[in-house]
This record gives sequence, C-alpha cells and structure tokens, in this order.
Amino acid sequence: MSDRGLAIDEEPILGLDRPAGREAAFVALADRHLVRAYRLASVLLGSELEAQDAVQDAAVAAWARFGDLRDPARFDAWFDRILVNGCRDRLRGRRRVRLVELDEALDPPVPDSTGAAGERDALRRALAQLPADQRLAVALRYFGDRSLEEIAELTGERLGTVKSRLHYGLQALRAAYDAAARLPGEGSR
Repeated sequence: MSDRGLAIDEEPILGLDRPAGREAAFVALADRHLVRAYRLASVLLGSELEAQDAVQDAAVAAWARFGDLRDPARFDAWFDRILVNGCRDRLRGRRRVRLVELDEALDPPVPDSTGAAGERDALRRALAQLPADQRLAVALRYFGDRSLEEIAELTGERLGTVKSRLHYGLQALRAAYDAAARLPGEGSR
C-alpha cells in the first residue's frame, strides 16, 4: 500500500523504520502542533511572515532529525525546542524587534466595544520593548502555556534564570503598560 493512500490511524507510530510509517508518524505529530507553534513564533518574533519562516524551518529541521526522537510522546517539547532555538537565532540576527498584531496571532478578530483593542495595543508595544530573553520567557509561559520547568528545558537555562527573566520581564511589561495607559490618546479607554 502506498503512503498516499494510507490513513494515519492505520500506521502505528512505532513503524518509524519504514519510510511510509516515518512520514505518516511525522505528519500526525506535526499537524497537531503547527498552529500553536506559529502563534508562539509570532509572539517571539513579532512578525507574521518571519514566524511562518521560522515554523517552516523548524519543521524541516525536525523532519531531518526525526530519527533522533526517542519518545514520540515528547514530540511537542522536542519541536518547541527546535522552534525556540530558531527564533532565538533570528532575534540575535537583527537589531530591532518588529511588532505583530497579537489579536491576529492569538485570536480571530472580534468587534471591540469595550476598549480592549487599546489594551492589546499597549501590551503589544510593551512586549516589543522587552529584551529577547525576557520576551522568550514571557511568551513561553503565557502564550505557550509552558511551566517554568518546561521553559528551562526548552531554553537550556537553569530554573532560577527562567524565574528571574520571567520576573523582570513581567515587571517591565507592567511598567511599560502602565506608562502607555497614562499617555493621552494611547492605551486609554
């Protein structure tokens, strides 16, 4: 049977040694994760186009190294680490972080009658001002829904370092957000 006519449910993930089984297993694991990975990359990089490139690069790298994955149940963490490292490389390679509309990256647009758009805009600007390592910690924790231990594992940092970056990142976010809310016409309701 060809791999094109094969339903993913019919091919066990344990058949990774066969080309069709390897491809089906990768597709099944990656498909469940790509939307969330794109959202995370969008927040980290601040650019929808760059996030698309980063996710594609991570998928290509993951496919090339898929044989190295020992536990398919850990695919999400393994893929996230590849993606986060790729995003870090991209952030190091540029001086300025470009902004992305968080409402577009995280939720579909909805009509705003409560003034939440101004708050999202202030948050977006505040996130863009964070140093890359703090932004990474905040994005993984609050947009990627990762525990502190998972963030430490993904970034290769000590738990104390992750806690510190998260603390100072949140402190800077609060200060920038509060300052934006005090400015006339910006972030006010």
